[in-house]
Formats: sequence, structure tokens, C-alpha cells
Amino acid sequence: MWRGDPESPQLSKDGDVILGGLFSFHSTWINRQDTYKHKPMPLQCTSLHFREFQFAQAMLFAIEEINKSTDLLPGISLGYKIYDVCGSIARGVKVALALANGNEVFSSSEARCSRPAQVQAIMGETSSSPCMAISTVIGPFYIPMISHFATCACLSDKTKYPSFLRTIPSDYYQSRALAQLVKHYGWTWVGAINTNDDYGNNGMAIFIETAKQLGICLEYSVSVFRTDPPEKILKIVDIIKASTSKVIVAFLSHLDMDMVIHEFSHHNLTGYQWVGSESWIFDSQTPLNSTSNELFTEFWEKLFSCEFKRSKASAGNQRECTGHEDLSGVQNSFTDMSLMPIFNNVYKGVYAVAHAFHNMFSCNKTCNKKILQHIQQVNFKTKEGDEVYFNEYGDPAAKYEIINWQPTKNGIVDFVTVGLHDSSLPADKQLNLLNKYFIWAKNSQQVPLSVCSEKCPPGTRKVLQKGKPVCCYDCLRCAEGEISNITDSIACVRCHPEFWSNERRDACVKKEAEFLSYEEIMGALLTAASLFGTCMTAVVAFIFFRYRQTPVVRANNSELSFLLLFSLTLCFLCSLTFIGRPSEWSCMLRHTAFGITFVLCISCVLGKTIVVLMAFRATLPGSDVMKWFGPAQQKLSVLGFTLIQVIICILWLTISPPFPFKNFKESKEKIILECALGSAVGFWAVLGYIGLLAMLCFILAFLARKLPDNFNEAKFITFSMLIFCAVWITFIPAYVSSPGKFSVAVEIFAILASSFGLLICIFIPKCYIILLKPEKNTKKNMMVRGAPKLS
Repeated sequence: MWRGDPESPQLSKDGDVILGGLFSFHSTWINRQDTYKHKPMPLQCTSLHFREFQFAQAMLFAIEEINKSTDLLPGISLGYKIYDVCGSIARGVKVALALANGNEVFSSSEARCSRPAQVQAIMGETSSSPCMAISTVIGPFYIPMISHFATCACLSDKTKYPSFLRTIPSDYYQSRALAQLVKHYGWTWVGAINTNDDYGNNGMAIFIETAKQLGICLEYSVSVFRTDPPEKILKIVDIIKASTSKVIVAFLSHLDMDMVIHEFSHHNLTGYQWVGSESWIFDSQTPLNSTSNELFTEFWEKLFSCEFKRSKASAGNQRECTGHEDLSGVQNSFTDMSLMPIFNNVYKGVYAVAHAFHNMFSCNKTCNKKILQHIQQVNFKTKEGDEVYFNEYGDPAAKYEIINWQPTKNGIVDFVTVGLHDSSLPADKQLNLLNKYFIWAKNSQQVPLSVCSEKCPPGTRKVLQKGKPVCCYDCLRCAEGEISNITDSIACVRCHPEFWSNERRDACVKKEAEFLSYEEIMGALLTAASLFGTCMTAVVAFIFFRYRQTPVVRANNSELSFLLLFSLTLCFLCSLTFIGRPSEWSCMLRHTAFGITFVLCISCVLGKTIVVLMAFRATLPGSDVMKWFGPAQQKLSVLGFTLIQVIICILWLTISPPFPFKNFKESKEKIILECALGSAVGFWAVLGYIGLLAMLCFILAFLARKLPDNFNEAKFITFSMLIFCAVWITFIPAYVSSPGKFSVAVEIFAILASSFGLLICIFIPKCYIILLKPEKNTKKNMMVRGAPKLS
């Protein structure tokens, strides 16, 4: 029945079990400008809202359906007392006390809260702040209050609100879902605005906390209330105008959202992507001002824009209502059924109470008689298959539909479901979006961009801008040898030593291996020089063999000459082991072969020098020195000197032999393949021994350079040793300072230069006499008075 007294239930019906209902059919907010002017505003119920009326109808529909059921609460009827609290917290608390104590008229100051409770459960309220106040008051009575739309996470605190339950998820999950949605579309630079009440402040606090964890930065965060003075509203508008973010996350009630949108329109602020909470869906785009006291009459008149006949003449010019108007021809927020899930929340709440009573009435005498505990334990499915239960916090499962506002041609905004969010699933599977159904802007399907800084492409790294949030950064190119192969990398990764960064710095490419090869010009020239020296030595050996009976050949110890030519051939050929990719065998062979062949070569030269000295020493009266340095002794001396070098090389190879080595330090972009010495002592011992023999040979040759002989070989040996020593003395600093393959080239050059010096200085003059001056190739010409016979 309908009662006109505003202090009495607007809708009521008797029954065995009475349910209370608290809805804001009207609003107490008339005109924000009147508030700015500080006009006195007495509590008035004005501006009818269709949505709240629909909530009440959903409650009535569920009650009537249960009363007709033969399975649920058979023989027990449900009644109701529904109040219009006009969006007032104070009025809501008074009504709740009336429902708890059965005092239908509570305006009198003498009314006492002494009567037993007349309602067993209360449905509503719609907003969080009224629910907090009401639950605090009725909590001691253990009267359950079930809200269909109050989402503040604070209401999950059972120590403060022990009797509060709800059929809509907590904002704790909604706020996190909003943050995940923002992150999904790459909006890392957003603005935030919330209603300055429990609902908005708590919801935004959770969103900000989650956003920080997901790497989302807030350019600004402001709070607003519909009764704020104009100065504060203008300040907020100026903040948004000055911002660069294009996405605004709003935790606003529908009334505050309506006010904010009007302010945006007034200041022509467009081009923003709004992401908001469930309260937006509570559409109030059609507020209807009225002073009528009859709810159904008022509703019908506003729905069809007509007036019923009254005892007095109507002051309006609208047509008369017949009571038979066709609802199918009306299009407004009342006929919009896209919000059926919210109406279903009221439906679920009523059924939860009915199932709790059914369980309580069906149990034995030992069963707990407090309806609150039975409601907390209900678990059933609706006709549509939705599972209804409450967790330990009085909350349902956190599942959300993601709604996209899409304008239609006739000016009506469609609420299109474009995705789902289920907090019970793993974090990476909670968000499920159907992007193709989104409308981001008029005639546009492109996702808007809202970042403080553009994404850093691969090949760069992020560097934070001083004094700004972490979402504001510069993109610096990775240094040489470092890469980043992902977008927005916070650091560049150094390539493996065998790799180097490419030009774009987004991939590591294998370094080019560098060594002295036969294919390159320098390697080819050195190879040609080595082969030329080998051939030249072979030609000289052939000439000496061809003219081995001539005085020039016989006078210079032909056996040592041929052994020297053989060793020079090996010296020229051993330089080839230094060319090509280093390997274990080539590294060991090149240095040992070089050391042994050069000692063999110097030993032969030293033997020839000693022979010259001994031969002229033998011309002195009574001297028999030649018998101590005959052909056998000469061969043994060469063998002995060479054997010492062989022993040094064996020790080197045994203790710490040379090995192939990849040098990453000499060049950034290349790998220098070289032979590491292994034991540096071994290497310098080999060189030192060669140098020792070379110096000894040079000194002896220098002493014998002026001995009386038409063709004194000692002076040519002196020149060859001078060249040899000069080459190897300059080799040491050049070898140490040359990078990479050039050090190998320096070593080869030293080998070839010293070998050519010996070949040319010792043998070419003889070949000149043999081939071009045969008249001087006589025994008479080779001998002078007192000179010995050297055959």
C-alpha cells in the first residue's frame, strides 16, 4: 500500500517475515549554485530517479515470486516496508532505527527505541557512505543489511560492520581491475578524480596503490563533491586543462559524475578517455523534478509526461493520464534494461534472505536462531545459474562486466559489454577483453595514447627525468657493445665477448675473427716473400752443388755451407706457420720451429767463423789448432748448439706451451685470434739463446774481418750478423707495440729479413764470382802468401 506520510514507509505489505528496504527514490540535491550562495536548504525529497524505483521493483518482484513458490518458504509469506531516504545519511539512520524497533513514526523526539525488531533483514542502501552509517547503528541488533550497490572496500571490515553483506563485489577488486584495464592499454600516464566520500576515497586509494605496482603514474589526483564551492571546481578544471595525460580514471558517484561532465562541457574540455567505476552505470541523465507525494502517480506522470485528474485544476498544460499508457513506446533510462545485472543484485539479496529463513525454519531446536549467521552460510543458484554465497567478509565473488558507453543515432547511449574480469582466476587470466567491440572516439577504433614519454624502442634504455615520476624518462642509445632488444628496457645488456652490438644496438652479432690469413694482401705478400726466399736458397744451393769442386765453394767449407743453406730454407718455410688461423699445433710449431732452425742457422755461421779464425791461427809456427777443430768437431759444435735450443723448446712445450687465444681487448668489434706464449720465460729463453749465439758470431766475425785473404768470408759474416742483430733488436719493441695480427706480421718480417740478410751477405758474393767472374774462381786467386789451404 502507499502512504503519503514521508515519515512512514512509501511501500509496505504485511507478512510472516518482514523485509526492510532503503532506497533513494528522490534526491535532496536541487541546485549546486544555491549551495554556493549558502542558501538555507531544508531536507526535501525532490528529483525522482527511475533507477532507485527499479531497484524497489526488483525487490518486490523477488518477494512476490518467493511468496508464490511451493519449494522455498512454503506456508510462510514475506512482507516488506520500503522507505525513501532521499539520499540523506541522517534520514537513512533514522529509518533503520525505525525498522529495527518497529517505530513507524520516528519524527517525534519522544519516540523510544524499545520495541522488538519488526524486520528481520534490510535491503539497501545504494551508496557506501549511508551503508556505513546505517550498519554501524544496526550492527548491535544483528539485523543483516544486504546492499546491492555499496562497493567500498571498508565495508568488508567485520569488526566495524558485522551485519553488513552485499551482492556486489568490493571495490578492492574493482580498483585493481581498473588498474589492470589501464595497464592493458598501455596508459601509463593518467589523471585521477574521485568523490570526496568513503566510496571515492577508499576506491581511489586502492587504485593508486595497484597502479604504482603496475608501473602506472598519476599526473594528478583530485577529489570533488557536488556541493563544493565554485573556486574548488575551477581549480580542478585548471589542473586538468594543464595536464598532458589523456586518460582520466574516475571513482565518482553518479551525481558527482553528472556535475563533473557538465563542468567539462561548460569549459569545452574534450578528447579525454574516461575509465570509471560501477557507479557510472547508475545513470542519472534524466533527473525529474517533482513535488508529488504519491510515488506511483508521480512515476507514471513523469514516465509518460502526463497528469492525472485531481480535485483542483491542474496548473500544468500537460495532457491527462489515462492509466493505460503503453510502456513499449517509451525510451528513457527506466526502459533501459542493459543494467539488469544490478537489478539482479537486489533479486539475489532477497533470495539470500529467503534461503536463510528456509534453512533456519527447517532445522531442529538446536539450530542457531540468528538469521544473520544463516545468511552468511547460504549457498544456492538462481534460476539463471548464478551462484550466490558470501565469503567471510560478507562479499560475493568478484566478477565484473566491462561496459563501453556507445552513443546511438537516436541520442540514446547503449551500455555494451566489451569484456569480463574475474578476480578468482590467476592474475594473467583475470582480464578478458573483446577489443573489436570498443568505440574509443567518434568514428574511431584507435586506442588513445596517454603516456608521459613515448616508449623507448629497442636499442635504447630509459633514463628517468630528474624530479619527475618514473613514467617520465628520456631514451638513451645503448653504448657500443651493449644492446636492448625489448621496448622500454631499463638497462642495456652487454654482449658476450665473442659478440658485438649492431648499428641499431638491438642485437648482438658475432664478431669477425681477425688473424693473418693467406687471402689478405699482407699475408699474401709475406707468403710470396717466404716462398721467394725458399726458391732463392734452392737456386744458391743448386749453384753451389753444380760448382762444388771450384775453389770458391771448397775454400769456404762446403759442408757447413750446404747445412747453412738447408737451415735457411727451413727459416724461410717456418715463417709460413705464422700465417693462417691459429691452432694448437700451429702455435706450438711456429715458435719452436723458428727457434730451432735459427739456432741451426746461426750455429752453422758460427762454425764457419770459427773455422776462418782457426785456419789462420794454424799458419803460426808450431800451431796444431786445426786438429782440434776439424770437420768432425765442426759438425759436433753445430749439433751441440742446436741441441741446447731443442732442450729449451722441449721444456717450454712440457711446462707451459703456446696455445690459441682469443684476444677481446685489442679491438672492440673484432676477435683477434693469436697464439698466447704460454710461458713467457720459455719464449724469451728461445730468443735470448738465438741472440747470444748471434752476438758471439758477430764478435768473432768482427775479429776475423781483416785477416789476409783475397776472399775473406769473415767480413761478409760480419755484415750478415750486423743485419741479423739490428733486425732482432728492433723487433722487440715493434713486436710488443703492434696490435693483433700486425705483431705476427712483425715477427714474420724479422724472420724473413734476417734470413735474407744471411743469404745475401754470405752467399750472393760467392755466386757472383762463380757465375759472373769465373776468372777469379781459381785456387791461385783464393790464396795469398801464408794463407792456408782450406779444403
